[in-house]
Amino acid sequence: MILVVYIFYTNVMTMINPAEEALKIVKSGDRVFVHTAAAVPLALVEALTNRADELKDVKIYHLHTEGIAPYAAPQYAKSFEINALFIGNNVRKAIQEGRGSYIPIFLSEAPVLFKEKYIPIDVALISVSPPDKHGFCSLGVSVDTSLAAVHAAKIVIAQVNRHMPRTHGDGLIHSSKIDIMVDHDAPIPEIHDKPLDTTELKIGQHIANLIEDGSTLQMGIGAIPNAVLASLENHKDLGIHTEMFSDGLIPLVRKGVITGNNKTKHPGKIVSSFVMGSRKLYDFVDDNPFVLLREADYVNLTEVIRKNPKVVAINSAIEVDLTGQVCADSIGSKMYSGVGGQMDFIRGASLSKGGKPIIALASTTKHGHSRLVSALKLGAGVVTTRAHVHYVVTEYGVANLYGKNLKERTEALVSIAHPDHRETLNEEAYKLLHGIK
Repeated sequence: MILVVYIFYTNVMTMINPAEEALKIVKSGDRVFVHTAAAVPLALVEALTNRADELKDVKIYHLHTEGIAPYAAPQYAKSFEINALFIGNNVRKAIQEGRGSYIPIFLSEAPVLFKEKYIPIDVALISVSPPDKHGFCSLGVSVDTSLAAVHAAKIVIAQVNRHMPRTHGDGLIHSSKIDIMVDHDAPIPEIHDKPLDTTELKIGQHIANLIEDGSTLQMGIGAIPNAVLASLENHKDLGIHTEMFSDGLIPLVRKGVITGNNKTKHPGKIVSSFVMGSRKLYDFVDDNPFVLLREADYVNLTEVIRKNPKVVAINSAIEVDLTGQVCADSIGSKMYSGVGGQMDFIRGASLSKGGKPIIALASTTKHGHSRLVSALKLGAGVVTTRAHVHYVVTEYGVANLYGKNLKERTEALVSIAHPDHRETLNEEAYKLLHGIK
């Protein structure tokens, strides 16, 4: 595949080949931002990594990214330092082994890090659609924190890709704001849904029973959100205001279940900050005025979320203790993912009129260990505090903790734990509640 780079100097356009030439602008010690999720500019990432022998201490910043992250390999530890605002599978091992680190941040606040120069960005690597007849490119499937990084960066390098959909909302950038454009067509990373198992379907049905007609939903990607969506075909006039969504929404839109008619903020629109899924999803959002992709400091702002009626926020957890503390970012002290937007939406749903913040998880791990525990693992992060939690859902039912004291919470949570663990959890809870060591 031929790579062509267009470098803009005022009104003069110079052609350079190949892409590695564009990445020569990166210097040792620079701070480099990489576009989020399925919008990761893979050609630029590869070109940057190919310069590893020439570079030292380049700090790379990003949220979750899909596809390869070759800079995370052990041999490049002196060249690149990873700084993740959310940890994806492609850099998890590197961070756990100390070749990078995690920046704890609410997604609603992440754009501020770049806008206010708490983290100065020297170079932003992004992926965009080709310019339209007016010269505007689209950030496509990922606006989130990426737009803020683009505006803050000293130099913007864009991979121009005809496979990137053009989306409505905040993500339009005029080509004159892009310093270097690399023409590289390649399919963007896809995520394909796996068949749902019995546990996931039960959780999905429990949550669907909590959702009223006219509700506004926030949910992410994965088995449990898909199980919920699969159980909503008989609902009416649902709205979407979410930090991200995937393929599971499409059937409900086409069946007229998702209309957004009852929303206060952006009625008749699906609002998100990024999308991630299959090519079917990317075609769905392409030039679709029903979908607005906005910046994360707007989409995830509690003041905005709460204005919609009956907000139902569905978020996952790694483990939940019997008082309601939620660990969702680490396994003990080992970082696994990140804070993300969980607290933004849990709080927003709580303050929404008729809202329902929900934490959903299977009752056990794949090894059979209980995920409802008497105490979180040593070093585990509390993403959502016990004061913020309302509903916790497993395949065994729904525990509503709102307004309940510690003893009542314990009883409610034990009742939805796996039956094999309930006796032990009751014994441990008794000791904790009565100060017995």
